[in-house]
Amino acid sequence: MKTHITGTTAISQVSTPNHRVVSRDEWVAERKTLLAREKELTRFGDQIARERRALPCVRIDKTYTFDTPVGRRTLADLFDGHRQLLVQHFMLAPGWEQGCKNCSYMADHTDGATVHLAQRDVTFVAVSRAPLSEIERFRRRMGWKFLWVSSHGNDFNRDFHVSFTADELAHGKADYNFGGAPAGEEMPGVSAFWKNDAGEVFHTYSTYGRGVEVMMHTYRLLDLTPKGRDEDGRSMGWVRHHDRYEPAPAAQAAKVAGSCYDR
Repeated sequence: MKTHITGTTAISQVSTPNHRVVSRDEWVAERKTLLAREKELTRFGDQIARERRALPCVRIDKTYTFDTPVGRRTLADLFDGHRQLLVQHFMLAPGWEQGCKNCSYMADHTDGATVHLAQRDVTFVAVSRAPLSEIERFRRRMGWKFLWVSSHGNDFNRDFHVSFTADELAHGKADYNFGGAPAGEEMPGVSAFWKNDAGEVFHTYSTYGRGVEVMMHTYRLLDLTPKGRDEDGRSMGWVRHHDRYEPAPAAQAAKVAGSCYDR
């Protein structure tokens, strides 16, 4: 597959699926076969979700205090009246010019979901190590509305294994994704917490690595298309901050792809 580079956006020139052409009846028959497999996957996903909810939990005994746009808040405060809290561990370290583009791709799907999460007793918040002023500068650039707080000065990121020291990386002491090795000092993740009537907070779940695709709804839609994710072996290599894509990439791709036939 050849790639046309325009500005900061990589556009595939040729990645045509090799589909057989069949009659409608043949297509329906094969679609029904696939549907049976899809239903198996759905039922298995339901089973995994039940097992996930059945995991034991860990009481959070350490006090974590975060800088937020409305002042200092504890982890318990971040629940904001709900019993459940979802945290995106967003890769934005102190001094970075901008947040991780892949974490930003995740976050682009969030604002539309928060109102629905609230109806199911869930608050969403993003957490990064950068100071709040740096977070706010980037959040304004991206136009996001969800709550994003700073763990600058506390151990939250390290305790949840998404931030690592240079020494840990150099000596193989960094633990990411329950025994894996991180690719850098900051890594992505999603964690879930529960707060009981007594105000005690419990950690119930975390997912890392490809598990964070749970926030990437665009991938689920791409998986329905003939070309799929079309990543040519470079997972997320095409992703940019949403204000860094070239205008109308589809139109540009069509123009490039059509040039070889306009002879």
